[in-house]
Amino acid sequence: MINRIRDIRKDKGLTLADVAASCTPPTTAQTIGRLETGMRQLSLTWLNRIANALAVEPELLVKGTESTAPRYIARLGSDGAEALAAPRDAILPSALGGPGGLVAMMIETGAGEYRSGDQLWLRQHGPDDYARLLNRDVLVPRPGGRFAFGRMIDRDAARVAVLAPGAGSRQVVVENPAWIAVAEMLVRPL
Repeated sequence: MINRIRDIRKDKGLTLADVAASCTPPTTAQTIGRLETGMRQLSLTWLNRIANALAVEPELLVKGTESTAPRYIARLGSDGAEALAAPRDAILPSALGGPGGLVAMMIETGAGEYRSGDQLWLRQHGPDDYARLLNRDVLVPRPGGRFAFGRMIDRDAARVAVLAPGAGSRQVVVENPAWIAVAEMLVRPL
C-alpha cells in the first residue's frame, strides 16, 4: 500500500521522532520510518495512530497508485522560481475545492508580498484562458524544466511576459507555454 505519511510529516515540519513521540502510545522513529517506506505493513491500527499524531484524517495517509493529488512543482528562491528535483504531493486546503489542475509552490526566499515559509496554490489554465490572466500572479513553465513566476503583464499569440515580484526585477518572456498556473490561495504560517 502506498502512503503519504512522509509527505504530510514533511509538510508539517515534523521529524520521525516528533511523530513517534506524538503517537499514543509512543513508538520509535525507526518504526515510523519503516511504516513510511513500506518496510513494515501499515495496519488500520497504525493508520489511526499516525493520523492522530499528525492531526489529519486517516484517509489522507493512504493514496492509490495513480494519484491525481496536487503537487509541489516549484519553489521561489533568491534566484527566482525553480523546479523541484522531484515533485511532491501537497496537502490540499479545503477552501480550494477539487484538485483539478492544482499545483503548489513553496516560497523559500521572500520577494515582494511573498514571505519565506508561504505556500502558494495555483490552478493551471490552457492557452484559451491566457487573456483573462493578465495582471495576475502566475507560474509559467519554461524550457529545461524551469519556471517564471510573477505578474503576467503582457501576452500575444505566441508569448507571455511575466514581471517577477520585488523591486528592480526584470520581465521574463516565455514562448508558447503549454499552460499557465494562476495564484488562487496564499497559505501563510502564523
